[in-house]
Amino acid sequence: MVPSTIHEEEGHHTPSPSDIFYSSHHNDDYYQRPPRQHRHKESSNREPNITLPPFDGKDNVESYLYWEMKVEQLFSFHGVSEERKVCLATLSFQGHAMYWWTSLEKEKRINHEPPIQYWNELRSALRRRHIPPYYDRELMDKLQRLKQGSSSVEEYRQSMELLMMRAGIREEERTTISRFQSGLNLEIRDKVELLPYRDLNELVQLCSRVEYLGHLKSFVCNKARPKGSIVEGYLMEEILTYCSMYLDDIETKLN
Repeated sequence: MVPSTIHEEEGHHTPSPSDIFYSSHHNDDYYQRPPRQHRHKESSNREPNITLPPFDGKDNVESYLYWEMKVEQLFSFHGVSEERKVCLATLSFQGHAMYWWTSLEKEKRINHEPPIQYWNELRSALRRRHIPPYYDRELMDKLQRLKQGSSSVEEYRQSMELLMMRAGIREEERTTISRFQSGLNLEIRDKVELLPYRDLNELVQLCSRVEYLGHLKSFVCNKARPKGSIVEGYLMEEILTYCSMYLDDIETKLN
């Protein structure tokens, strides 16, 4: 037998062309195919689809401001990009708002003006349409005249804070406390003005407690004697005792 002219040493491997190619481009002992990109992973980076509350464009300042606040809240929560905000907002337009937006776009095209592309531009246009120029002055007048009246302490506080927020008022807390006290009903204000408190929240809690005790006092004074079982009489006496700890002119015994 004719011996082979090619001698292979033990353990020696003759590299193939593909081995030479891969080894020249990679430091690893072998080439590993990169993982396949799946479509569902790519789609996970896309912004989520959100539905904004509808806006009909009627002339109601409070309705518009509530819609604007809700839209900005959703934009912030979902991390909506600036490129999508105008599109999403205008898709929520209905009725008058939709007609207004269509007319505005047409007018800009005719006048060769750039279209509205950003949310702050759209918000400014909406505010010019739905918020009258005298609105801020009207808010200040309402705030200056605000009184508790028949509202509860908490309702009165919410009304005050809403007006302050709408008017964009930023003031020291002691100024807000004075504003709150000046509108309280006299029977509540007189009882809390000398009591200690640290901030507006504690003052509101004190006022609510005085208000609650006042309701109890009214209930007791208008009910000469409890009717029904002995248990009802016992509960009434407990109420009288509780009221006498905080209110004047309350007897602790039933006659």
